[in-house]
Amino acid sequence: MKKFLVVNKPENWDLSLENMEVISARDYLTTPEYSQLKKARIFNLCKDYSYQSKGYYVSLLAEARGHLAIPTVKNLVDLREPRLVKIVSDEFDDLIQKSLKSIKSQEFTLSIYFGQNVAQKYRELSAMFHRHFQIPFLRVKFSYSNKWNIKSIKALSEMEIPEEHLPLMRKFAVQYFAKKRYDTPKNESYEYDLAILVKEHDPAPPSNQKALKKFAELAEKMNFYVEFVSPRDLSRLSAFDALFIRQSTEVNNEAYAFARKAQQEDIAIIDYPDAILKCCNKVFMAEALENAGIPTPRTIIVHKENRNKVIEKTGLPLVLKSPDSTFSFGVKKASTPEEYEKLVGEMLRKSELVIAQEFTPSDYDWRIGILDDKPIFACRYYMAKGHWQIYNWDAKKKDDRDGDADVIAIEEVPKKIMDVALKSAKLMGKGLYGIDVKEVDGKPLVIEINDNPNIDFGVEDRFYGDKVYIEILTALKNRLEKKTE
Repeated sequence: MKKFLVVNKPENWDLSLENMEVISARDYLTTPEYSQLKKARIFNLCKDYSYQSKGYYVSLLAEARGHLAIPTVKNLVDLREPRLVKIVSDEFDDLIQKSLKSIKSQEFTLSIYFGQNVAQKYRELSAMFHRHFQIPFLRVKFSYSNKWNIKSIKALSEMEIPEEHLPLMRKFAVQYFAKKRYDTPKNESYEYDLAILVKEHDPAPPSNQKALKKFAELAEKMNFYVEFVSPRDLSRLSAFDALFIRQSTEVNNEAYAFARKAQQEDIAIIDYPDAILKCCNKVFMAEALENAGIPTPRTIIVHKENRNKVIEKTGLPLVLKSPDSTFSFGVKKASTPEEYEKLVGEMLRKSELVIAQEFTPSDYDWRIGILDDKPIFACRYYMAKGHWQIYNWDAKKKDDRDGDADVIAIEEVPKKIMDVALKSAKLMGKGLYGIDVKEVDGKPLVIEINDNPNIDFGVEDRFYGDKVYIEILTALKNRLEKKTE
């Protein structure tokens, strides 16, 4: 397997590393030869891992390309989430107190380079933090008040490493890259406790009130105790056996924090944090679909270097998508070169990469609901009145915001539509997905893969009724029972 060290400035990394190529982040993101590699391990040492930065996209696209990334996107997101940092760091408490007991000051900073510190006495503590966060350069600040507490954890860039630490840091780097492996009370009358996460005033809730009521009623018949929880209930999640997310998902909102904590605490879940990370970023999706040979509208990942060549490949009109757009938010159509320039400029100021796609008009989009690689419903969503999308958030009348839908038997879905939907869902792993497919000139084109798809009473359940809800609740139960085997 080829190894690549991805950095902002390769000239600063003249380490003599065996079987390791040092390349720039820009080259990894934009040069076709790297996107076509079948096997690679990517060590991401970019100076900035913030959301939608070059460092963020190096790890994201590495995962989309099937490369092994260190750190992963999950590691990067975990580091930014204070609640998750606290959850993970709570289990370090004994080691923290033991390691820092001889320090006399009220504050202490631990710098960790590839899992090591310049002082050997902090070796065990440094290794523990690195195992959990997998960030090459970490700085952990502690403060003392009756006992040592973590004040902050942040990723460092090489520019922030003190000059006197550089020789040891380089030694740690050589050692690291030479490695072969990188490594509440129960309700007695019910079998399991189920938390359903919902959010008041959610702009695009994935289930309406009648559907939520149906989930609760059927879950109780299946021996679940059901409680609807809100984003402020994260600290209570460990009291439950299972979590079903029914609020809109984004990488930067509470749903991801709930999913990640559930995963850490081995709570059965729909949906997994990986599904949120992957489906909520259109850049990942575009790269993953292309690499899997799944047909889509002509799609280009746009960056500052190629923005002037996009129209000649997609034609006009074209559709521009923010990487984390959902429910048609952040999706714009450009009909003229001037409109394209204005929109792409605005989007690139917010994100290093955006998506451009040829405009493929149709009367409706197929939506195939897939749960753990099995279809559970099939819909046709029609475009909103007088609009080119299913959702028109600018409509003056609330009834005109979305189009009609019809629902059919799964066996009546054209085979070519079902085949690409199932193949697309497999890219994301087990979970609940809604695959959107257009049929253009007889050819199926996958538009996107949605995590946390809509299950609304009177829409997605119109053909199969209670069976849709029972399938999802059974999947949660199967996850629970698999844990006890």
